[in-house]
Amino acid sequence: MFVGALTLDLLLGDVHSLKQKRSVVRPIVAELQRKYAVSAAETGNHDLHRRCEIGVAVAASTAAHCTDLLESCERLVAGRPEIELLSARQRLFNDED
Repeated sequence: MFVGALTLDLLLGDVHSLKQKRSVVRPIVAELQRKYAVSAAETGNHDLHRRCEIGVAVAASTAAHCTDLLESCERLVAGRPEIELLSARQRLFNDED
């Protein structure tokens, strides 16, 4: 079994409050969960209204499947016009780690 983790650091566009931030981030997290059946959540920068960190986790039987899912998630987020993807970090763990 393999577990993959993806951390996405985002810069949000025209956002001026934490309420506006929620209205941008929630649909992204929901789409990741619905489309790819992964665990996703806002994991950092909670008090900054223009920055966001989203964490994604997936469990799969092969490393390749884990990597493919995480790369698909990264492409989905990077393709959204209202945000800028500043960095993405992938980690892969297996049951021997």
